[in-house]
Amino acid sequence: MSDDDQNRYEIRALAPDVLKRLRTGDDAGNPPRLVVEDEEGGNPLRCCLGRSLPYEAIALVSYAPLRRWARETGATPGPYSEVGPVFIHPDECGGWTGSGFPDGIRGRRRVLRAYSAAGGILGGRLLDGGEMTIAEGLAELYRDPRVAAHVRAVEFGCFLAGTRRS
Repeated sequence: MSDDDQNRYEIRALAPDVLKRLRTGDDAGNPPRLVVEDEEGGNPLRCCLGRSLPYEAIALVSYAPLRRWARETGATPGPYSEVGPVFIHPDECGGWTGSGFPDGIRGRRRVLRAYSAAGGILGGRLLDGGEMTIAEGLAELYRDPRVAAHVRAVEFGCFLAGTRRS
């Protein structure tokens, strides 16, 4: 992958203002559910794009990424708008400040969904532990100038991170 490919997009954690709202009430109208019984840790966190520690207190909330994006941009995702579970820290954590690919989105089985500015699906890539990495898949999708993409987990369909053109 060339440096040009790496500069086509940026990876985004959930924005601080979104996190503040989710910590009091999620996109399905529920209060956050506190989770502390996880003895292994490793849950992907959308606030800092890291992974939870064993027995760390984390919150499980419903999040509607396309609905929020549509409010910001005027897009109309219609039937593509969905609400799904995400893990966040229950208190401010400083967010993600790294570069490259954060630990919280890595994994063997990922799906990349490409969206248009209007909110429709333009395509996607299934990454099933084969030869294509997340970086390579996103670089391929971002060759289309119309694309903004999400990284999601295959098994649960969970939103892991948004990406936007740089």
